[in-house]
Amino acid sequence: MTGIRTFWSALPTEGRWLLSTVAIQTLGRGLTLPFTIIYLHEVRGFDLGLSGALMSLIAITGLIVTGPGGTLIDRFGARKILLTGLAAMIAGATLLAFATHPAVAAVALVLIGVNFGVSWPGFNALIAAVVQGDLRQRYFGVNFALVNLGIGVGGIIGGFYVDVDSPETFTVIFLVDAISCLVPAALLLGPLRHVRTHSEPADDAPTAGGYREILRQPAVRWLTLLTFIAMFIGYGQMEAGFPAYARQVAEVSTRVVGLAFAVNTAVIVLLQFTVLNRISGRRRTRVMWVMALVWACSWLILGAAGLLPDSIAASIGVLAFMGVFAFGETLLQPTVPAIYNDLASDHNRGRYNAINSAAFQSGAIAGPIAAGLLLDKGLDAVYIIVMVVGCLGIGVLATALERRLPATANGVAVSEPVRD
Repeated sequence: MTGIRTFWSALPTEGRWLLSTVAIQTLGRGLTLPFTIIYLHEVRGFDLGLSGALMSLIAITGLIVTGPGGTLIDRFGARKILLTGLAAMIAGATLLAFATHPAVAAVALVLIGVNFGVSWPGFNALIAAVVQGDLRQRYFGVNFALVNLGIGVGGIIGGFYVDVDSPETFTVIFLVDAISCLVPAALLLGPLRHVRTHSEPADDAPTAGGYREILRQPAVRWLTLLTFIAMFIGYGQMEAGFPAYARQVAEVSTRVVGLAFAVNTAVIVLLQFTVLNRISGRRRTRVMWVMALVWACSWLILGAAGLLPDSIAASIGVLAFMGVFAFGETLLQPTVPAIYNDLASDHNRGRYNAINSAAFQSGAIAGPIAAGLLLDKGLDAVYIIVMVVGCLGIGVLATALERRLPATANGVAVSEPVRD
């Protein structure tokens, strides 16, 4: 508690405003996150392959708008772009609540994707403009814990509330998701209306401001590839692969799926601050190696749950998967955004975060599609193997990244030689 109080007192007023509303903002997202593919497949009757493809529209759209969004953030500031994205999210969630045809669902998911495409670089740029130094890595970690708190509470409520035999219950949760977007909109229009996230480069500033110049940096390329793989085998599966595997292979109830997200949240909230203290001052690439091994173990646990379908053991396995996976998340989330923002400067921060977002969205595109195709064809074991191999690939990429990353961006104070 002393560490939390010290952290809170070190934050500027704007940083406290951002953190104080995070959990409320994400409550609506938590209501829908575990159940969107279940809604499309089991409530609206779309086959699993189509449902996975529809889910990927969020990431496809996000990927398309992320590049222009990062440039617009650097030109006009994060606040205006974020407000535009929130308006699209409200419209998309509302439309999805009443979508009975794949075309209508597609339009809704595209609108949601617009928000996802600009919210990641926008809010990260906003955070980086408010907090500096080592406090920034801690902030990203605490922010992540609070995001998961809101999502986890929403997942618990959704798990007990939604019923695949009562479509109106899904209509309600998507409408609540839309309403929850009014909270960050009010924050941006009120207490944070004066925060400036963009600036013109100084005369002596480096010229690495455009996307081409940024991506010429070896560290950025390796970090972006690592982020893509992490999203493909991680968050790209949370909305599609994991719920589908839990329901179709492990044959657990929607209540267990909702509780699994609650376990995920509990682990993150309980461990994140301790993990932040443990990794402070350590090489972030080494932290990623540990995360990769933890995630590999989590997928093996889920695979074991699928061997005992419709049983208490399967339910325990599904819950255990999310707990172990969450521990890996506490290692990943403070490190990757901090590296991107430590490499960036104020005049190109939006574009650095847009590259991060693009890698995230690309992994989220491939993830649901791969999960839908593999699970729809009954290739359950192959699905788990792909996930485990991907985890080990993260470790290999982290080793390559370490040789190319400036020491300060890698979380250590001593300068180290950088090689191409």
